[in-house]
Amino acid sequence: MTTLAFDDEGVDVVYEGTEFRLEQALIEDATDKSYYDVTDHEVLQIVAEQPNLQGEPRRIGDILD
Repeated sequence: MTTLAFDDEGVDVVYEGTEFRLEQALIEDATDKSYYDVTDHEVLQIVAEQPNLQGEPRRIGDILD
């Protein structure tokens, strides 16, 4: 299971028991989008090779509002 915790500066990730942080700049570089326009599904695709994408994707900007 993968857990994502979003804030204005990046995402705290727990992936297969390993905790790490993805900084805003890294996410923007990986997606070629503004941080607030990136979706949670896109972040999962950065983290996992074959993520389990459930539900509708949500923009980080909407999650933080």
